[in-house]
Amino acid sequence: MKLEPTIGFPPKGVAGLYWLGQAGFWIDTGVHRILIDPYLSDSLARKYAGTAYPHLRMMPPPVTVAELPRPDLVLVTHAHTDHMDPDTLMPLRDRFPDLTFVVPAAELETARERIGVSAELWPALAGDRFSPLDGLEIEVFPAAHEIRERDADGRDRYLGYGIKATGLKLYHSGDSVPFDLLDGLVQSFAPDVALLPVNGRDAKRRAANIPGNFTLEEAAHLARNCAFLVPHHFGMFAFNTAETADIDTLAARTSRPKVLRPEAGSFLRILP
Repeated sequence: MKLEPTIGFPPKGVAGLYWLGQAGFWIDTGVHRILIDPYLSDSLARKYAGTAYPHLRMMPPPVTVAELPRPDLVLVTHAHTDHMDPDTLMPLRDRFPDLTFVVPAAELETARERIGVSAELWPALAGDRFSPLDGLEIEVFPAAHEIRERDADGRDRYLGYGIKATGLKLYHSGDSVPFDLLDGLVQSFAPDVALLPVNGRDAKRRAANIPGNFTLEEAAHLARNCAFLVPHHFGMFAFNTAETADIDTLAARTSRPKVLRPEAGSFLRILP
């Protein structure tokens, strides 16, 4: 398998990944088109204007909600606004009323508020395996955004998703740090491509209630048996990012997995 950078939005039926910024991706399996965690607005800049962390975008959205073609499925990993954004998801629901959104079961009420009470919501639990479309399988993983947080019914608030279709296996961890159980689950799923956040974590951000994610080294270890690691969750907010130079340094010294730093507006075409 190869990932070949190509400029522009992917044409329908061409397998590959298009980075939307932060943890957002448009994924084309060659048959299905899947949208995951899109943040295409400035809702957080408005919410945090005038605060110590104003959430100003470092990069503009590479595509608007109005420009997006219809995805076949939308996956949402958790309820933080840069992943479950009402200013992105509700307009998307308005454009495509029959579109299905897979959301954490523990955040179903929040999803109704942010996507719409009439939205087609598929509540997911860690450990679920389901086939929402012919030829597409989804496996649901737990995630720990600093901690593995569950609701009163024991349902995980943070999830990751494994996508299996047409000979491709891809894993998007959502926001997470390493924790007991995760490594074994990922190695058992054996993805070809891992999409992992690499902005790390530290005491200063934790004290400001800004939970962190994998470091670059932790992401590379989790993806050690994958053909490709595509880092994300950088370049959006200046107070919570990773340096592109550090990602490129990791890429230069790591052959397995091959590390490919995505660029907004660039399509990573999947070739046999």
